[in-house]
Amino acid sequence: MHLKLRHLEVFNALMEAGSVSQAAARLNVTQPAVSVALSNLESELGFRLFHRTRGFFAPTDEAVQLHAEAEQGLLALSRIARRAEELRDRTLGSIVVASNGAAAINVLPWLISDFQRDHPGIRVDLRVWSSRKTAAWVSDRQVDIGLIDAPVPVAGLVAEVFRLPCVCVMRAEDPLAAEPLIRPAMLAGRPVVAITGDHLIDLRLDALFAEANVRVQRRVSCSYFAIARNLVSAGAGVAIIDCINGSRDLADGVVWRPFEPRIDFELAMIVPQGVELSPIVGDFLARLRATLGGAAGLPIPAR
Repeated sequence: MHLKLRHLEVFNALMEAGSVSQAAARLNVTQPAVSVALSNLESELGFRLFHRTRGFFAPTDEAVQLHAEAEQGLLALSRIARRAEELRDRTLGSIVVASNGAAAINVLPWLISDFQRDHPGIRVDLRVWSSRKTAAWVSDRQVDIGLIDAPVPVAGLVAEVFRLPCVCVMRAEDPLAAEPLIRPAMLAGRPVVAITGDHLIDLRLDALFAEANVRVQRRVSCSYFAIARNLVSAGAGVAIIDCINGSRDLADGVVWRPFEPRIDFELAMIVPQGVELSPIVGDFLARLRATLGGAAGLPIPAR
């Protein structure tokens, strides 16, 4: 069997985009070129990868099982190409960082910018993935550093867990902003932005509301803490989010106050087990550790 790189790129684009037209746009090729590449790949594999009937296009079970391997292979090839560029251009190296949404939006961009001021020859590749996918690829040594929700879901990793206190964010003109501390009873009847997917923070928060016999309005939900903050900025209500997204000064009209009883968001910083870190990766790791440790040390009431 001889698999071509272009065929794997087409397969990956189809899995991620969900249609031939969108995959073609992503790869900057024509739709017939995508269809031909897909047909050639299926012929080489000996089985169909997508169900194709009028108005219906969906991956087969075989495609779903193959996709993770294709992704990993493409990432490995990307790292080889990057390393070759470094050798050719005599640059100093690169770091691949993968994170869930908690740190990717309002923490890592500033940290990366500061890091590159001191290391202008280092390339940093920031990827946003689910915690499980990030953990698997760090374990496989395709990613240097990962940030994921605790607990850590796979073996083969060294993890440091940071317990980050959650805070209540609201518009600066909200009457709640005059309070030094927010408690569940103070949110009675208020719209509270939720985190989707039965997130542990919302489960704990809902348990506190139930204990206090408090009813709140759950009109809006979203996937990331940073988006919850943006919703608060837009006037959708208040939110209980991690302190790294909640306490940053973004000049967006949002302020934060401590929340009690304390709810912690546990964020794990992970690296591959049994791997000697390069000095550059070690420096980035130390900066990230200091940033998360500082956030964990915010003056928040104890449990």
